[in-house]
Amino acid sequence: MKQYIGLIHKDAESGFGVSFPDFPGVVTAGKDLDEARSMAEEVLAFHVEGLVEDREAIPEPSSLENVMSHRDNRTGVAILVSLKTNAKKVVRVNVTIPEDILRQIDQFEELHGYNRSGFLTAAAKKVMGLEAA
Repeated sequence: MKQYIGLIHKDAESGFGVSFPDFPGVVTAGKDLDEARSMAEEVLAFHVEGLVEDREAIPEPSSLENVMSHRDNRTGVAILVSLKTNAKKVVRVNVTIPEDILRQIDQFEELHGYNRSGFLTAAAKKVMGLEAA
């Protein structure tokens, strides 16, 4: 299980905020440290599942030394946040399909709310008997 560095920040008038140097813009908060840590695991999993769904790259966790070498990160307290997700890794493949079939796939997926990858995945699962498409 991968672990990413979260930085806990505390302002006098607020709860405990958590940010992730490996995922700029991903932040959460809790009223106390335990809640902040729990929320950090939740938001990290949610964000990574979204990246997988969008077929975007998941960065490798940065080292503590690298994170703390940036002056802006030194105001936070570093914690390790476990990535708890069931999202499956998406792999890019190159396939060859007859042009007329590809055109029919594109027409079908446009009418039924698929994209090519989603359609081909659903069709493959149906043919293999893994689940109904």
